[in-house]
Amino acid sequence: MIKQANRMDTITSAIFSQVDELRKAEIEKGNDVITLSIGSPDLPPARHIVEAIKEATDDNANYGYTFTKGINEFTIAIADWYKKKFGIVLDPETEVHSLIGSQEGLSHISLCLVNPSDVVLIPDPGYPIYSAGPLMADAELYHMPLVAENNYLPDLSAIPEDILKRAKLMILNYPNNPLAATAPKEFFEEAVQYAKKYSFVICHDFAYSELAFDDYVPDSFLSVNGAKEVAVEFHSTSKTYNMAGCRVGYMVGNKEVIGLLSRLKSNFDYGIFYPLQQGAIAAITGSQDCVKELVQTYQRRRDIIVNGFNDMGWSLEMPKASMYVWIPTPNKQSSFDFTVNLLKNTGVAVIPGVAFGKYGEGYIRIALVQSEERLSEAIERIKKWLK
Repeated sequence: MIKQANRMDTITSAIFSQVDELRKAEIEKGNDVITLSIGSPDLPPARHIVEAIKEATDDNANYGYTFTKGINEFTIAIADWYKKKFGIVLDPETEVHSLIGSQEGLSHISLCLVNPSDVVLIPDPGYPIYSAGPLMADAELYHMPLVAENNYLPDLSAIPEDILKRAKLMILNYPNNPLAATAPKEFFEEAVQYAKKYSFVICHDFAYSELAFDDYVPDSFLSVNGAKEVAVEFHSTSKTYNMAGCRVGYMVGNKEVIGLLSRLKSNFDYGIFYPLQQGAIAAITGSQDCVKELVQTYQRRRDIIVNGFNDMGWSLEMPKASMYVWIPTPNKQSSFDFTVNLLKNTGVAVIPGVAFGKYGEGYIRIALVQSEERLSEAIERIKKWLK
């Protein structure tokens, strides 16, 4: 019998797997399932991105190893984008590093910074890698509740002093998955002060920065004075340019942290396939009309879901950003039970909030990854069921 390592006891995808198995079972019965569970973009990359990848794949010289840092054109493109977008100056040699998707970097960063029993401060609810990565480094997790009463921001003053003194890492994510919440710059400023006082690193997941609505513009964490002294920011081409399967991400910010991750990655893997980096360069440096169109698409989809649930008696606010809607279950039902009943009675697949942590109980997450027609159909099915 094969015995797994003890650390694997803490790593699970049980709820996500259960929901997907239930979804597949409904499909096998011949039922039409509208899948709003997994946040995988349903639209293709813009044509100029695809053409750049195709052209690079035609060059036989592009099939060798690439280094983990990323080719120079890629890191320069990212530095230029940050300067143009946020006014942040980055050294492409030391303050920018490629990742095989931002999740890969988020999973490995704890191995660079955390010793067994060190504390990592994670948001709850939060994307599962925020806990899985630290647990693989044998860290102790401290869950920072994200609740509506505090606008889904961690109450840093509520974290015990002894926990703060043992903390090595804090993970933040705004615009947020799964909550679709946003953070004001004042909160980032407060977080930087805590990081400096207690000597921990902040990792900010900024993957949804471009999916913002109603003229809202999210702030980069690095736009706060002194942030580069204590923080790194993770970004990706997955959601902004519909390149999820390409696995092209990057990390920017504190050069010491980036140097550590670079050293770790050089022992784990090589760099991103050259043609995919060329596609990312075309995405970042080319016309951003595709991003504007994508934002308009998600905004229309958001409106369908939020207005639809509000017509059924909910009181949801319009999210300012991301590709998700966070919805309380009716009558405080278990999020998993409601998800199962919703799937079996309407054929609409969502993710129960408890999959993202203790404080996600009583909510579901809807991913806006179907056409407007399918989303409207999902609303109609739910309305009929709840009558």
